[in-house]
Amino acid sequence: MTRIGIIGTGAIAAVHLDAYRQFPERSEVVAVCDKFTDKAQSFVEQHSLSATVFSDYRKMLSAPGIDAVSICLPPNLHAQATIDALDSGKHVLVEKPMASSLEECDRMIEAAQRNGKLLSVVCQNRFKTPVAKVKRMIDSGAIGDVLLATFNSLWWRGEMYYDLWWRGTWEQESGGCFLNHSVHHVDLMHMLFGVPETVRGFITNLAHDNSQCEDLGFALFDYGNMIVNFTSSLVSHGEKQTISIQGKNGSLEIPWSVEAFKPLPNGFPEQDREAITRLQALYDSIPELPYEGHPAQIRNFLCAIGGEEPLAIDGGEGRNTLELIIAVYKSSVLGKPVTLPILKDDPFYRKESMLSCMPHFHEKKRSIENFDPSAGISLGRDMGT
Repeated sequence: MTRIGIIGTGAIAAVHLDAYRQFPERSEVVAVCDKFTDKAQSFVEQHSLSATVFSDYRKMLSAPGIDAVSICLPPNLHAQATIDALDSGKHVLVEKPMASSLEECDRMIEAAQRNGKLLSVVCQNRFKTPVAKVKRMIDSGAIGDVLLATFNSLWWRGEMYYDLWWRGTWEQESGGCFLNHSVHHVDLMHMLFGVPETVRGFITNLAHDNSQCEDLGFALFDYGNMIVNFTSSLVSHGEKQTISIQGKNGSLEIPWSVEAFKPLPNGFPEQDREAITRLQALYDSIPELPYEGHPAQIRNFLCAIGGEEPLAIDGGEGRNTLELIIAVYKSSVLGKPVTLPILKDDPFYRKESMLSCMPHFHEKKRSIENFDPSAGISLGRDMGT
C-alpha cells in the first residue's frame, strides 16, 4: 500500500484523487496540502477524505507515513516542491508542465537519481486507446512514410481566466497556451515522432488583456522528411482538438477516422476503399487499453513504486516535451528557426535569462486568490473520443 500526499488542492487535485481511489488495494491518500488552509479543508470534506491537512508542504514532507506525492501546484512551484519531496525520500508524480525551465528539469532529474526515487510527469493523453492504436499503426508502416501531421490544440478561455493570481505572467505561469494547454499535444507529437531537426514558432495575444503571455501560437516542426504543423489557441470556440497524420498510403486522425486515396490515370484522387477497409481492420484488431488517462498513468506510477513494472514516463520524457515548447518560444522571440538541443549556455535554458527575453503582450492588472470552486473546470476534448 502506497500512502499518498497531494500538494495543491486546485481543480486538478480532484482528478488525481479520483484516480488513486480506483486502486484502493494499492494506494491511500493520507495527506493534503494547500497554502490556503480553508481550501484544503474544504477539499477533504467535499471528498470525504480521512487525511491530515497541511498549509506548508515541507511540514507534510517531514511527517511520517507518506511514501509518494502528487504535485498539483502552479508551474513555477513544480521544481522546488519536487526536489524537496525527492530529498525527503518520497516518490513524485508532478503535473504538467514539468517545470518552468530546462535547468529546473535537470535539477529535478538529478534529485530523483540522487535519492533513488521515481519521478514521473503527467502525460495522461499517452494513455488513451486511440493514441496507442495510432502509434502502433504508424510504427508498423501501415500508412507508409509519414509526410505531414497537423496538430490542432484548440481551447477557449474567457478573459477572467487570467484573473487567478498565478496565471498570466511569465514569472508565475511560465507561459501561455503553448506551455499550459498544448503541452499534452506537444507531448503526443514527441511520443509519435520523436525530436525534430528544426523548430519555427510564432506567438501573440489577441483576446486576453490580463496576461503577459500568448493566447495564440503556431509552430512548424521540421523532421527532415516530414513536417508537423501545430496550432495552439485559447480563442477557439468548440475546442475541436484534432491530430491528423498523412502518410504516403493513407491518413489517420484522432478522434479516430481513416482515409485513403489512389490516383486516377490523370493523377486526381479516387477513394481507395480496399486500403480503408484494411486500415480500419488493423485499428479494430489492436486491443483497447485496460485503463486510460490519469488512472492509467497513476496505476503505472503505483506499480513502478512496487517494482511490478517499469515507469512509463520519467523526468526525461517530461523534459523533452518542455524543450520543444521552449524552442517554439525561442524561435518566436528570435524570428528564425532554431535547432535542438538547447544547451546550458543558451539564454533559454534558465528561467531568469529566458524571462528577460520574453514579450509582454499585456500587463497583469487584476488578481484574485481563488475562483468559486462550484464553477468547475473543463479538461478539453477527450483524445479518446
